[in-house]
Amino acid sequence: MDATRNTELFDKPKSKKREWIYAKKPSGKLYNYRQWFGYSLLFFLFAAPFLRINGEPFLMFNIIERRFSIFGNLFYPQDLHIFVFGMLIAMVCVVLFTVVYGRVWCGWACPQTIFMELIFRKIEYWIEGDWTQQKKLNAAPSSFEKRKKKILKHGIFLIISFFISNIFLSYIIGTDALIGIVTDPLDAHIGGLLSIIVFTLVFYGVFAYVREIVCIAICPYGRLQSVLLDDQSTVVAYDHFRGEPRGKYKKGEQSEHGDCVDCHLCVQVCPTGIDIRKGLQMECVSCTACIDACDTVMEKIGKPARLIGFYPMGQIEQKLDFKKNNIRALAYSVVLIVLIGIFGFMIFSRTIVDGTLLRARGSTYQLRDDKTISNLYSLELINKSGREIPFSLKCDDEKLILQMVNKIDKLKKDGSATLSFFLIIQNKDVEKYKSNVRVDVISDGKKVETLKTTFIAPPGMD
Repeated sequence: MDATRNTELFDKPKSKKREWIYAKKPSGKLYNYRQWFGYSLLFFLFAAPFLRINGEPFLMFNIIERRFSIFGNLFYPQDLHIFVFGMLIAMVCVVLFTVVYGRVWCGWACPQTIFMELIFRKIEYWIEGDWTQQKKLNAAPSSFEKRKKKILKHGIFLIISFFISNIFLSYIIGTDALIGIVTDPLDAHIGGLLSIIVFTLVFYGVFAYVREIVCIAICPYGRLQSVLLDDQSTVVAYDHFRGEPRGKYKKGEQSEHGDCVDCHLCVQVCPTGIDIRKGLQMECVSCTACIDACDTVMEKIGKPARLIGFYPMGQIEQKLDFKKNNIRALAYSVVLIVLIGIFGFMIFSRTIVDGTLLRARGSTYQLRDDKTISNLYSLELINKSGREIPFSLKCDDEKLILQMVNKIDKLKKDGSATLSFFLIIQNKDVEKYKSNVRVDVISDGKKVETLKTTFIAPPGMD
């Protein structure tokens, strides 16, 4: 085993100048699981904007037009409470999941890690070789072979970044608008083209140069982690009681050393360049590459696996008062399930039509010659069904007659309509000055929305 990688990490303090990290190509059971999980997420990420339910995108977050589509359900500014609740659930999920399982999100599900480790880093291994070959190539003087590899690598990086930027933009403006940008003449979508170029350069810069700095310095989640973890939190950790003191070991020999043979493989495979044996560190993204590397060594020397593994912080620190408590993890899981259930109910139980019913501005009741009293109202309806729908209005009070001013009986797909109508009552039927009334919106024989307002009229008039 080569134990020469970045030995300065152990022998001298870190300098202020950035030290480029050459990560050894990982392998192992957990890495295989992570690949299956990561590629599944990538497939979903790339496919979601193009999947359609009832003609609407499976996922779309069109901030510009203030239109959002989740599971094919369209959301408008009027549905802001649902969107905010969804964002709160996402935050709660991240917080509670971190409290129980540490920074597993970063290593297994974060787009930054998935793109870096499962796409860009693999291309780098394919073109430049493993970490030792990459290090030699970068240290070598300029040559045709070196330039060829660098141009090929960064050219592929740019192409993939361009593809990712298009996918990212499709979540914002929708696939139809994106296809229009691609197929129409350049001068028809200058803004869209510039957006794609900017996104491409940002993604390329992140994955070609910035890399682990995103996890270490830019993303606030790593710092948040130190606040959320406690003795019960399960993290990737080194069992120093079992591993120390470190020393070389040969299979079959008696040794007074711990199980750690100081091979540095756990450091070599780490994408953030840390030594997990120094204890819990903010830079650890729980990618489990060090677990696979260490298990391989333990298997070769005939020692039990999981010298590095998932351990509660209190257990690995051997605190006297530590007692593993699964009730907390179960309780947090129940909270998450309940919140997700409420969010799902809010999405699928919302009405297909939203409306705002107001009394006509500056108006009061009107006395008519036929001994009736009327109130004038203004109604705005928004179609959220994703299709054209017929509709009609009906007042739930049988004493009130609804009379349209401008009759509209259809709502266009994703459209809106503004209507005016009178509510009319006979003088003799007025019982009090102000009454609460409801106006139902009927579509295909079903009540799709109920709007509340008031009706005012002086009682006791003949």
